[in-house]
Formats: sequence, structure tokens, C-alpha cells
Amino acid sequence: MSTRAKRKKSTTNSIIELVVIIAVAIGLALGIQAWIVKPYRIPSGSMEPTLAIGQRVLVDRIGMHFGDPHVGEIAVFNPPQSAQQEVCGVPRLTGAACSEAESRRSSTYFIKRIVAGPGDVIKIVEGHVIRNGKREPDHYIRPCGGTAVCNLPTPIKIPAGHWFMMGDNRGESDDSRFWGPVPRGWIIGGAFATYWPPDRIGIL
Repeated sequence: MSTRAKRKKSTTNSIIELVVIIAVAIGLALGIQAWIVKPYRIPSGSMEPTLAIGQRVLVDRIGMHFGDPHVGEIAVFNPPQSAQQEVCGVPRLTGAACSEAESRRSSTYFIKRIVAGPGDVIKIVEGHVIRNGKREPDHYIRPCGGTAVCNLPTPIKIPAGHWFMMGDNRGESDDSRFWGPVPRGWIIGGAFATYWPPDRIGIL
């Protein structure tokens, strides 16, 4: 084989190798997002002051395969399809948060804090969650203000296999108070770190 032919073969092999490396890297990146860690951008102010609009977090997907969520965890999940229509209507008319679990799953993603789990009995007083007779430790929330959903004193019980979600910005959050608890299978994973912007990099 001539020197020129060898050079041509070497160049072809290098190109093929580069294409394979890029394909593997893309496959690994997609696999990591699908099964291990998913990046997520905060779309609204419902989690302020903990998470600001535009902030980016990393969500642990693999943990959900080995254990249940826990109260206090910030989680990314699919809300009900009818979340925008408020399954239970306006809670202030009943004085209770929504306890009805919706069966239809949306393809969109929300991020909220888990404030109650299966079997818990809760009510809302001035934006604070009273769970099984005790107020949750909630130094992280933004005061609720005077909106109607800040006070929902009629107790509700969370159904088996479901989790109740609320934003830290209690007066400005579209959450389980309006559309009910979320099934375990709809929870994508727990947010464990923030990586953008640089001045807010850290563990959650």
C-alpha cells in the first residue's frame, strides 16, 4: 500500500472514530438525563425565595427507583392534566385544600416542595402546613400574605400512594391546594443542587 493510500485510510479511520465518539457521548448524555440526572429550569416564582425564576437545578432521577420521596424534599413532577382548571375549584369556598387525586397525567413539569405524604392529615394556617397536628419547619417559605388560600383550616387526609406539593412562595403558587395530591409514579425526582447562575451554585 502506498504512503498516500495509508494516509487516506488513516484519515478515514480518524473520522469514523470521531463520529463514534460523538455518538457515544450524545447517547451517554441522553441516557444520563433519562435515567440518572436531569437538568431543570425554574419557570416561575412559585418557589421563591428558595429558587428564583431562571435558576437551574439538577434532579436525581435514579433515587426514585430505590425509595420513596420524603416530606421537605423539593421535587420535579408531572401535575394533573387539569391543573390549570383547578380540579377542586376555589378552595376558599370549602375552607379545605384539595384532597381529590386526578387520574390524568400532564406531560409538563412542575417543581414544588413535598409537604405531606400518604396518610398524613393536613390543614393550612397563614400559609403554614399543620401536618398531623404539628406545624412543619418552614423557615424557607415566603410569608403567605392575605390571600384566601393562606388559610384552609378544614383538615384533609392524603390518599395512599400520593404526595401533597406546595410552592415555597405560599401566596403565589399553583399547587396541590388547587388540584390535589400527586401519585408516586408522577414524581420524576428530587432536586439536589443548583448550578446556575454562578452566584447561587450549591446543594439544596
